[in-house]
Amino acid sequence: MVYYKNEEEIELLRQSALILSKAHGEIARLVKEGVTTSALDKRAEEFIKDNGGQPSFLNYNGFPFSLCISVNSTVVHGMPSNYTLKDGDIISVDCGVYYKGFHSDCAYTHGVGNISSEVQELLTVTKESLYKGIERAVVGSRIGDVSYAVQQHAESHGYSVVRELVGHGLGRNLHEGPEVPNYGKRGQGLKLQNGLVIAIEPMINLGARQIVQEEDGWTIRTKDNKPSAHFEHTVVVRKDAAEILTTFDYIQQVNN
Repeated sequence: MVYYKNEEEIELLRQSALILSKAHGEIARLVKEGVTTSALDKRAEEFIKDNGGQPSFLNYNGFPFSLCISVNSTVVHGMPSNYTLKDGDIISVDCGVYYKGFHSDCAYTHGVGNISSEVQELLTVTKESLYKGIERAVVGSRIGDVSYAVQQHAESHGYSVVRELVGHGLGRNLHEGPEVPNYGKRGQGLKLQNGLVIAIEPMINLGARQIVQEEDGWTIRTKDNKPSAHFEHTVVVRKDAAEILTTFDYIQQVNN
């Protein structure tokens, strides 16, 4: 089902997204060599609960953590563990917050220490492709316009787009309609209207687009084991320009 949100609901989503964005900033402080991914998960859960929210992912369909942490060739849904971050790793941190009845969702891929220029370019282009998609999330556009914008930017730089995993609507539920693929054709799909809230989340691979699922039933990695990047914002479709509810500002304050 596709649910359009009124302004009161969007305000609650905005509050949820603020807690989430600040949680990402807290996590960013800890992303460095020698830190375990489970330590990041623990901090995220503490921060979200201390600020009146609940981690959206915790126990969602049985997922036992607050964060999806995906390192290097893991695309999404990686599970926090005793893995210790190493110089040159990249780490996608995907997090959701449930607050006053509404879910927000946001992901950011960090470089740990000194990453190669090749991998840094993948991160840069993946983040750019997110904003290219957001530019199209306006009243009168179609889902295919958003999808095409992401795909065009990523593929024009020689990268591949994961097709089996998509963005989504969200609000009272973590996953609502419509699906928001990162590939598609302009002019196709649902026509966007004011108040539609969607998570746009490019998952872009350095190598081929094929993915495999690990035996844990959650972890998705690239079939060729090459790196993958993932960036995500929660946005509201508006008339002239999408309203981005989540922000990377708190991450960037730590990184500057």
